[in-house]
Amino acid sequence: MKDYYKTLGVEKNASKDDIKKAFRKLAHEHHPDKTKGDAASSQKFKEASEAYSVLSDDSKRSQYDRFGSAGPSMGGAGQYGAGGFGGQGGFGGFNAQDFGGFDFSGFTQGGANGQGGVEFDLGDIFGDFFGGGRGRSGASGGSPQRGRQKRGHDVSVDIQMTFEESIFGVEREIHVTKTSNCVTCSGTGAKPGTGMKTCDTCAGKGQVNETRRSFLGTFNTTRICDICHGKGQVPKEKCPTCHGEGVLDRQQEIIAKIPAGIEDGEMVRLSGMGEAVAGGIAGDMYVKVHVKTHQFIQRDGYNLATELRIKLTTAITGGEQTVKTLDGDLVLKIPEGSNNGDTLRIRGKGVPNDRGHRGDFLVKLSVEMPRKLSRTAREAIEKLKGEGV
Repeated sequence: MKDYYKTLGVEKNASKDDIKKAFRKLAHEHHPDKTKGDAASSQKFKEASEAYSVLSDDSKRSQYDRFGSAGPSMGGAGQYGAGGFGGQGGFGGFNAQDFGGFDFSGFTQGGANGQGGVEFDLGDIFGDFFGGGRGRSGASGGSPQRGRQKRGHDVSVDIQMTFEESIFGVEREIHVTKTSNCVTCSGTGAKPGTGMKTCDTCAGKGQVNETRRSFLGTFNTTRICDICHGKGQVPKEKCPTCHGEGVLDRQQEIIAKIPAGIEDGEMVRLSGMGEAVAGGIAGDMYVKVHVKTHQFIQRDGYNLATELRIKLTTAITGGEQTVKTLDGDLVLKIPEGSNNGDTLRIRGKGVPNDRGHRGDFLVKLSVEMPRKLSRTAREAIEKLKGEGV
């Protein structure tokens, strides 16, 4: 008895989505058009298709779980016999409904012009086997749709910045060599002053229809035109700088605006600043920030923190002392009777947040204990001891 679950590599309690994903993976690996007709791969593809046709259908799956592959409506072992198809021109043992969730737009049984073949689009499962594009089949009479627009590669760069720049934000110039639109023709590929003309290969449609045959039948597919890159037009005369490509490698100076409050290791995305591609849209640039440490200030979320050394007498009697912040020197009032390790707060001098407000500047007191005492100081301390201080 055939073990359809083992064929797809899933457990018996697998969900429909798991079954679909398993079949999709096997179809990509073993489709004859990808394996160039390898017999072993073709057989695996047939077995996977048979397993999917059963397990994707609730009724058939229920019967299979009860009776196995020899049960009613299972199709039997002979469904992929000589010729690979049933005599009615359909799939022996499964049909379009067996592929629930897939786009089989344009599917017809019986073939075109009475040839007994099978003609359909396999949509998102098999589209990339034949160059992509989910257009309608030629037999359906529908007009082809535009394929997916090409997109250039993303670019990643690293920059270093000071602690102060990370807190308040900064604009940085980034010099990078990448594929960019040609400045001579502004990305059109045409020699300035000559203009564009209709592409002869695709007749201005931007895509080309192709017909291929496989053991499953005849496939009508649509792909982006290689000549005009999907634009439907080509230069009357090619640009002398980029030779008609519209893009070329060149050095660019890009201004990156780094927002206030960014942290070490964070990335800033610059949309459309990545590599350009002919007939498509540019990728993005990702700027990774490396922040240098500060000599005496640390970051604590949206707060900034530092340590301030004060004399014992200041801690006891209180007073004022200057503290260095990123906003300059500020006078801090030390309360009378401050203890070592106490933290004082200067509001609104910390890290900016998304609402335009700033955190606080935290000052941790470190009381300096005198190493030597004068006679007068010792007498004063002894007097304080006598008073229980």
